[in-house]
Amino acid sequence: MRIAVTRPREDSERTAATLRSRGHVVLIAPLLKVEPVSAELRTNCGGVIITSANAANAIATHPARDALIKLPLFAVGPRSAESARHAGFSDIMTADGDVRDLLQMLAARRADIPEPLLYLAGEDRTTDLIAELASRGIVAEVAVIYRAVIVPFPPELTEALTRGEVDAVLHYSRRSADSYLIGAEQAGIIAQALDVRHFCLSPQIAAPLAAAGAAKVVVAPRPDEAALIAILRP
Repeated sequence: MRIAVTRPREDSERTAATLRSRGHVVLIAPLLKVEPVSAELRTNCGGVIITSANAANAIATHPARDALIKLPLFAVGPRSAESARHAGFSDIMTADGDVRDLLQMLAARRADIPEPLLYLAGEDRTTDLIAELASRGIVAEVAVIYRAVIVPFPPELTEALTRGEVDAVLHYSRRSADSYLIGAEQAGIIAQALDVRHFCLSPQIAAPLAAAGAAKVVVAPRPDEAALIAILRP
């Protein structure tokens, strides 16, 4: 398949390598870029939670890094755990890839977890992790240390969609899906943009595409990249 990947560039490069190894032709077309957010971080906590590799990347250059990497870290999945290791964390516990798995892991370890925990998060979040943890008797606080910023609709994507050279688009976030629709509308190619197959990480991400009239929207059975790639079919 000819697939457009709309993730931030670093993530897109990694995804593209996986797709190309499976024989797909990939167009890297970032609709977002990730940038750090300046934040004062407490270090007198029992552990650190991350739900994205972006959080670990942001902490790698933060003034509080040296203190935080001494703490236990709870990662949502293998990718975020790998980034945490690169940032300097060594005591890492890894869930199976989504927030539900992370919550189950934390609840199972509740008796052994020092409190409070520090959740290093992005500016846009679909789950109120702090409330979910509180309902399980775990105290945590959130600190926003990165944000995803919309970038202009790539001209390469406009050209490829116009020429019918895209079979499918991968969507990893609600914000990038919204950006895709807005950019396509501004470029005057909304019909072509909606006509391709759309593979989405979750129903929340798929919602604006379906509402805009996309008829070929497919949602991964689990909100992780492996599940998304596994369902890619012409």
